[in-house]
Amino acid sequence: MNPKLYSLIIVVALIAGFHQASAQVTNLGIAPAAGGQSILYWPVSSTTYVLQTTTNLSSTNWVTVLNAGPVTAVTVSNTLPAKFFRLSALPAGMTLIPAGAFTMGNSIGDTNITDANPTNIYISAFAMDLNQVTYGLWTNVYAYATNRGYNFANPGVNRGTGTNYPVEQVDWFDSVKWSNARSQQAGLTPVYYTDAGFTQVFTNGDINTTVYQNLAVNGYRLPTEAEWEKAARGGLSGQRFPWGDLIGESQANYKLGSGETFDLGGTELYAGIPNPVGVFPANGYGLTDMSGNSFEWCWDWYGTPYGQPTAINPTGAGPASGLRVCRGGSWYDTADLARCPARCSTTPTNAYGDVGFRCVRGL
Repeated sequence: MNPKLYSLIIVVALIAGFHQASAQVTNLGIAPAAGGQSILYWPVSSTTYVLQTTTNLSSTNWVTVLNAGPVTAVTVSNTLPAKFFRLSALPAGMTLIPAGAFTMGNSIGDTNITDANPTNIYISAFAMDLNQVTYGLWTNVYAYATNRGYNFANPGVNRGTGTNYPVEQVDWFDSVKWSNARSQQAGLTPVYYTDAGFTQVFTNGDINTTVYQNLAVNGYRLPTEAEWEKAARGGLSGQRFPWGDLIGESQANYKLGSGETFDLGGTELYAGIPNPVGVFPANGYGLTDMSGNSFEWCWDWYGTPYGQPTAINPTGAGPASGLRVCRGGSWYDTADLARCPARCSTTPTNAYGDVGFRCVRGL
């Protein structure tokens, strides 16, 4: 189901519930939805609704939701399921990535992606940051953490002229520790520990530190590689990029010169530097910069073709490779690395100038 519809289901179900199947419903409504979207809906029968979305109510650019099924309600209870309350209470700056199966990998058949064979994966619903972690958010949590005994190998870099640029030059371990600190600052249970019993919160250490993640708690964490790719695709299937098969300067910040036929090129609006988060259009889930701008760390160890031990909520391969996955391409790299199935990896202690991250939370 399209994530934009979760906040709408209650509205539609209530309307449908007040009109019996034999009645003709003529009302029109607008409802807010996740990811800064708005939903326009109207009935074509007592149980089936036409849906359109827009990111700006003052705009006439309404887009029909093609992958939404009809919502049918026979009875209405005045006690809504707890799941609805949890979804409606998503933190500011995050959006819902709905549960469901998707095809992970190079289903389009690009010959220069050899480590991403198409794989059918099921992912449970989760929340994800709409934008890459900004330098402003990074420094806020960083100060909180260092005042409470956390230790970081890298303080993070801001290559822009404001705090709304993505933080870069943070290694994998620092991203994980920072996520723990963000959880504690928000009053949530941390996800990462240095023991399998989840008693020692990961606050210090880097190279040679073994990190365990507790997915049963709702703190902030890095996405798994499968979660990241599902989110990046924005509900589309079999496309190179979050919006389709071609890329150009109006869609992402990347380096020109790939020579690929799918690269339309342009003038590089942000040549040689990242862009502020949220400049380019969001994907179908409301996420920005899932292609280009900065690479993003994932939880997984790198494995081939994916090293996934299961097709349901996989968490990646074992540590044999010694490399952690990063995804999405960057301002420093060409369009081929900005493709949804393109995989990159590096040692978790490396802090590159074009690598950042964003967080997710379990529901």
